Amino acid sequence: MNDADTAALVTAVAAIFITSTFLSSFWFAYFSKRKKKPALDKVEFTPLPLVKKESISHDTRRFTFGLPNGPDGLLGLPVGQHITLKFTETLPDGSTKNHQRSYTPVTGDDTPGSVTFVIKVYKAGVHPKFPEGGKMSQHLDSLEVGDAVDMRGPKGHMTYYKDGKFTVHPLLKKDVDQQRTAKHFGMIAGGTGITPMLQIMNAVLRDEPNSDITVSLIYANQTEDDILVRKELEECVEKYPSRFKLHYTLDRPPVNWKHSTGFITKEMIQTHLPMCASDGSTQILMCGPPPMIKFACIPNLEALGFKNTDYFVF
Repeated sequence: MNDADTAALVTAVAAIFITSTFLSSFWFAYFSKRKKKPALDKVEFTPLPLVKKESISHDTRRFTFGLPNGPDGLLGLPVGQHITLKFTETLPDGSTKNHQRSYTPVTGDDTPGSVTFVIKVYKAGVHPKFPEGGKMSQHLDSLEVGDAVDMRGPKGHMTYYKDGKFTVHPLLKKDVDQQRTAKHFGMIAGGTGITPMLQIMNAVLRDEPNSDITVSLIYANQTEDDILVRKELEECVEKYPSRFKLHYTLDRPPVNWKHSTGFITKEMIQTHLPMCASDGSTQILMCGPPPMIKFACIPNLEALGFKNTDYFVF
C-alpha cells in the first residue's frame, strides 16, 4: 500500500468515526429531549406513596408524594391544570364511600421524582356550617409516610403555554377553546386558592426570565397566620421587583397592618391590579371561595370595564 492509499484509508476511517459520533450524539439528544410519559393517567387512578409530611401552620400541611415513574420521572402536568385525589371511607355500618377532591400542586417538572401539595386541613367540629370538616384534608392529615393516595390527572379548564399565551377550555365540549394572550396578569386569590396562582407565577416569572410579562396579586385571608406560601411569594417580590407586585388583605388584621383590610373592593382592584385593556392583554385569574368570586371579584371587575373574556376563574 503506497502513501496515497494509506492517506485515503485514514481519511475514510476518520470520516466514519466522525459520522458515527455525530449520529450517536444526535440520537442521544433526540431521545433525551423526547417528551417523557406523564406520571399520571387522565382516567385511571394511580397510587402514590407519601414520602414527606410537614406542618407549615396550625392547620396547613405540605405533602410530598413519590412519582410512579421513578426518581427521575416527571409529573408532566400542564401549567394551569390540577390533579384529582381519591380515598375510600369505611362507614360505621361497614359500607364504603369514595371521596374525591382536586388540588393544584406547588411543584411540577422542576422537581423530578415527586409532587408536592400545600393543603389546609379543615377539622371536624370547627365550623358550624361544616360540622364534619373536610373529609379529604382530614384523611391526608392522618397519613403516615409510606401510605398511598390514589391520583389521576391532568384535569382543568385552563392551560398556560409560554409568552403569555394560554387556552381556556369551555365547560361544554361543544364550545370551542378560547385562545388568549396576556401582557399583564392580575390575580385574586383567597385562602388555598393561591396554589394555582403560584403555578402560573412560576411559569411566567421563573421559567421565562427574559420575558417582560408582569404579574400582580391580591391575596385575601382571614388572619395573617392563614397566609399560605408567604415565603415563596415574598421571595418573588425580591427576585422580580419590576415584574411582580403583591398585596394582602385580611379580615382580622394585626395591629399596624400595612396592607388592606376586609373584602376585595373595586378600589383595591383599581389600585393593585393592572388596568383593563381593550385588546385583552390584561387577564385576571381568580381562585377562592365562591362567595368571594361571585360577590366581590366579578362585579367589581365588570364595573371597571373587564369583560368575561378578560378573566378566568379556576
